[in-house]
Amino acid sequence: MGDSESLSEATSGAIGSLLSTTILYPLDTCKTKYQAEVRAHGQRRYRHLSDVLWETISNGQFLSLYQGLGTKNLQSFISQFVYFYGYSYFKRLYLEKSGSKKIGTKANLLVAAAAGACTAIATQPLDTASSRMQTSAFGKSKGLWDTLTEGDWSNAFDGLGISLLLTSNPAIQYTVFDQLKLKFLKGNQASLSQSGAYEPSSLNSGFKSVVIMRETGISKLETCCYFRCKVMIQAAEADENNHNDDDDAEKKKLSGVVFAIWRKEGVTGFFKGLHAQILKTVLSSALLLMIKEKIAATTWVVLLAIRRSLLAQNGRLKSA
Repeated sequence: MGDSESLSEATSGAIGSLLSTTILYPLDTCKTKYQAEVRAHGQRRYRHLSDVLWETISNGQFLSLYQGLGTKNLQSFISQFVYFYGYSYFKRLYLEKSGSKKIGTKANLLVAAAAGACTAIATQPLDTASSRMQTSAFGKSKGLWDTLTEGDWSNAFDGLGISLLLTSNPAIQYTVFDQLKLKFLKGNQASLSQSGAYEPSSLNSGFKSVVIMRETGISKLETCCYFRCKVMIQAAEADENNHNDDDDAEKKKLSGVVFAIWRKEGVTGFFKGLHAQILKTVLSSALLLMIKEKIAATTWVVLLAIRRSLLAQNGRLKSA
């Protein structure tokens, strides 16, 4: 039963991520190209986030905002499947080993961070490739294999250190959601007992959206500078027209990126694209968790039906 629950969580989370990523991808592309550029104020190509959008419209290349969508969806689907499966599996394992009926906040944070670390390592090459595709010149994005094989394979893991650091972001987000969900459902235990022990769709969609928007906005404010550095590391060649004294090796290091931002843009440069980062992630998280909770109920029913069918079939074979 536990494996079925983990699989249900993973499948619904992956599908929800796929849909939310596709819907918000143009915004994500604009944000990534805007953050990848590091120049002095008077030399900037994109003074505002909207300049990226107007460039595609004026050049008749609006569909180029979707370049790398396939890779991003693949990365998003795999990452959310791994994350939700790992999160559900580690949480269930902790409850079994500890003998507790519920998981505390500290343990939940550790479980979520462990699941996030596994996800970051497994999907980093796809994350790097999608960032390179998004920051390529519009209409000149390469395919997944060509993008991954540029340079040596170690380049495919550019930004892995920051990705591991940022595992605290979803850890906090999903932990808060889980804890508030438990408190909310505890107050509605009577209605839950009538509908069954497992009722992932019992939460009101508006309630989920408000909680996730609030907690995601706070966490993104704290981690925006890390996202900016990560984008620049993964898309170091995006600003190729800008003559930079740092060599390629330095542009792949966090210290080199931090120095470049500080020298050319100052402290505010670390928060470049903050509004877009918060907007994109808030909407993405709200969509993801609303879709996930809705799909989880259907997935759970389907998995139970398949399990019962297989058990019945095995019973008939043994009796024969």
